Amino acid sequence: MERGVQLTIDGRSIEAAVDETILDAARRYGIFIPTLCFLERTTAVGACRVCVVEVAGSRNLVASCCMPVSPGMVVRTDTEKVRAAQRMIVELLWASGDHNCLTCERNGSCALQDLVYFFRIEKPRFEIQPPGYPVEKTNTMIQRDLNKCVLCGRCVRACNEIQVNEVLDFFMRGSHAKVGPAFDADYIDSSCVFCGECAEACPVGAITMKKARFGGRPWETRTVRTTCAYCGVGCQMDLSIHEGKIVSVKGGGKDTPPNRGSLCVKGRFGMDFIGHPSRLKTPLVRRTKGGKLEEAGWEEALDLIASKFKAVREARGPDGIAGLSSARCTNEENYLFQKFMRAGIGTNNVDHCARL
Repeated sequence: MERGVQLTIDGRSIEAAVDETILDAARRYGIFIPTLCFLERTTAVGACRVCVVEVAGSRNLVASCCMPVSPGMVVRTDTEKVRAAQRMIVELLWASGDHNCLTCERNGSCALQDLVYFFRIEKPRFEIQPPGYPVEKTNTMIQRDLNKCVLCGRCVRACNEIQVNEVLDFFMRGSHAKVGPAFDADYIDSSCVFCGECAEACPVGAITMKKARFGGRPWETRTVRTTCAYCGVGCQMDLSIHEGKIVSVKGGGKDTPPNRGSLCVKGRFGMDFIGHPSRLKTPLVRRTKGGKLEEAGWEEALDLIASKFKAVREARGPDGIAGLSSARCTNEENYLFQKFMRAGIGTNNVDHCARL
């Protein structure tokens, strides 16, 4: 990274790139600045003002996520003025919504909850007045509770800038402002493709995975990194496991290729088949003609397949066999399959489901 700007943050002389913000430079040097609306890989909007800092020569506090660094800049992140402003913002956000952590699915992984604890706020000085919106439960994948929304806009930017689905935006004004699809439609009635990017981007409990509800608290789950098997892209994903069951699926890290934290609707929500009672767990073979399918070992099953291939080839020649490959395999696996058909079986009768 090209660096060329010298500045001071909390008395430390640091070097930053010319295109970095104060928040970027501070994080790289391990200097903590609280944030709420900031979301990597999207436009920094400074909507929540939780990340405000003091800059020498500036009349007002500035949002560190939006303010570019400049030579000789002197920044202070932990002054009484800064903390008072940040604390006021967090209290206002708490008081303007229904942030009941007892029943919230994000309890233990909520940015607002973390900020309340960080600033040691036992109770907001303002009367708590939830807006009273109905909870949206019209689909089987995503639940929306706008009473918990802090209007940070992270879901909007995740939808429009990362996934480029352009389903979500702000509408209405002032205390009536909301986030959602056009004309305040439910997700199920909108052009939403249910990729779940908004739920992963939401810092509070306003947008959550419906199937994860009451499946296990964040501190009860363990994370398992795996590769999505729905197509050959190889998207990385993190499975949250509790009591042997998948509670929720996340995108596997913002810096992890090829998906860099994003998933499609299948990868994020299509996990029910893993624990389905009808799922095949062992090979099944018919040991007698017209008999029932019975469980068998892999060696027996593969030997049976090989003998059937051999019998067909001897009776009708190599072109009596055809192979159909799958888009759920990797490119390497598909290459090996066509190599097996052409070199092993001796036929060019090989096709792929994506072409059909």
